[in-house]
Amino acid sequence: MTERLPQFVLAGAPKAGTTALHAALATHPQLYLSPVKEPKFYLCDGRPPPARTQRGPGDAHSAQEWVWRRDRYLALFDRAPADAVRGESTPFYLYDRAAQRRLVADVPDVKVVAVVRDPVDRAISNWVHLRADGLEPEPDFGRAVELEDQRVADGWAPFWHYTRMGRYGEQLQHLLTLVPREQLLVLRFREVVSEQARTLDRVSEFLGVRTGVARAVPPENVKPYVADTPRYRALARLARAGAAAGAHVPPQVWRQASRPLLAALHAGAVRRPPLPVEVRRAVQARVLDDVALLEEVTGESFADWRADTGRGDYASRAAARQADSGS
Repeated sequence: MTERLPQFVLAGAPKAGTTALHAALATHPQLYLSPVKEPKFYLCDGRPPPARTQRGPGDAHSAQEWVWRRDRYLALFDRAPADAVRGESTPFYLYDRAAQRRLVADVPDVKVVAVVRDPVDRAISNWVHLRADGLEPEPDFGRAVELEDQRVADGWAPFWHYTRMGRYGEQLQHLLTLVPREQLLVLRFREVVSEQARTLDRVSEFLGVRTGVARAVPPENVKPYVADTPRYRALARLARAGAAAGAHVPPQVWRQASRPLLAALHAGAVRRPPLPVEVRRAVQARVLDDVALLEEVTGESFADWRADTGRGDYASRAAARQADSGS
């Protein structure tokens, strides 16, 4: 029997709207999205993720959820209708060059959808996400970025690679050595948020299914900004200790047990303060060469990413879009 593998993937980037895009595409009757989002199968090489690359807070717990066994991965597509176009979403595939090679070797004609976001905005959102979960111990975003190189050397998992994750030029350049350009669709985060119907039609056309069918779904992966208070720090220490202990129990056990703690952490949500210009420029300096490469690879301008101000988070962009549509 022929294996039923994905025919397309949402390959990246993390914190660039892939969760919302996955949910929206899942509403299309001609598409079948794997019931497990982010199975991470192609990040693995037929074995569990090695402990040496899962040394950050919560990494070992998260690694338990990776679908690394081929039979389990194939089972994700068992219920796909025979005529449906099958897909899955693992936003780390774009970042991981070995994952790109495994994916294309397994599915040579795979179609890849990549969503890119201002690298500084993406990094901030990534940091806010980990702070909201109580895992990021560094309360200063700029300092967290400065720690990135050491954390990578120490074996912290990819989700901690704040600026490396936003070097899309290098990532796409490598991917295009493996697949022809017609198998790649590059979207911008702002399109996913602000031009939802048009973006869903672009993706539908790219995948060869009817346009005007998929519908946007409210996002579920938007994390609040939590202030650094004594209460937060105490709760965060519990969260990190619990995540470490959670590495030794089934993932669903810790997820269930951690819900009250996460609710308590998120109760401290406040409006995120603006990023100081000097911090933005310092983080920007780590990716500007890659922005130029991205422009070369895609033939598009990303001049707005060189500005001294960001373009806001998902929630603020979505609110602005709703305000504009209601005016």
